Amino acid sequence: MIPRKFIHVGEIFVGIKPTEIVTVLGSCVGVCLYDKVELIGGMNHYLLPLWNGNGLESPKYGNVAIPKLIENMENIGCLRRNMEAKIFGGANIHRSNSEGQLIGQKNVLIAKEILRQCNIPIKAEDTGGNNGRRIMMISDANRIILKYVQNEIME
Repeated sequence: MIPRKFIHVGEIFVGIKPTEIVTVLGSCVGVCLYDKVELIGGMNHYLLPLWNGNGLESPKYGNVAIPKLIENMENIGCLRRNMEAKIFGGANIHRSNSEGQLIGQKNVLIAKEILRQCNIPIKAEDTGGNNGRRIMMISDANRIILKYVQNEIME
């Protein structure tokens, strides 16, 4: 049995050894990166799309979390040209708040834009909608197990 690592908002994890990386997403987004040569995968979990420069730079923002995940993988020998991405989350779970609906969409857009700029192809995506998601990445196999969760858990 391989170890399991649950990541929370603002966390990044790279499975140097085979690991089940797990998180639960509502309007947050999780980007899963996989190096198909090194057989190493990693995941982040961010809450908001953009850090505006105020306060501490934090991976709870997509424009910090995605480059940091890439950097963490490069630091252990992975190469961008061998990486591929999968994106999950960005649900519209706050039906009463139109700004809350936009957060999920903006979180997905920032992931797509940064990955495009970094020339990392997106191989799979399950984003938007009205349900949260629980995802588990098998870090050395680029396999994702996805389950939808009820909104009551997410709000």
